[in-house]
Amino acid sequence: MEYGSIEREIYVDASPDVVFEVVSKPEHINEWWSDDSSFEVKPGAVGELVWGARVDVEAMLVVEVDPPRLFSFRWCYPDSTVADDAKSLLVTFELTPVGAGTRIRLTESGWRERGWEAARLEEMYREHVIGWDTFVPRLGEYIAELVSTR
Repeated sequence: MEYGSIEREIYVDASPDVVFEVVSKPEHINEWWSDDSSFEVKPGAVGELVWGARVDVEAMLVVEVDPPRLFSFRWCYPDSTVADDAKSLLVTFELTPVGAGTRIRLTESGWRERGWEAARLEEMYREHVIGWDTFVPRLGEYIAELVSTR
């Protein structure tokens, strides 16, 4: 199996401005993905994504911020050492206006660059596929709920 990238795409009935906020701001990310997160929405900002009662804490680095078109960050660093290099995974949200809504394209790349042994690479890739298969639909549901209350 190729472990080049994980790609998911959904359409939501919300403007790119709204979607950009939801994929880039901690207060929204905490509603559809992580249990807690803290970072500034600016390139070079270091922060963290937290699940459970700090059971799983992942350091992250904001890479690109281009509202309302693109938001990307790196995470899953070896030894939790934050650096903008190829030994981490890169998550990119590309937002494209389509009619009255937005197409969200999520890409997570950097798998081969991690240098994991084959079994570890396969395990982590599979975990992230399952994760994004859960959280991307949850993202869509959260956006639908958010726009219905505005």
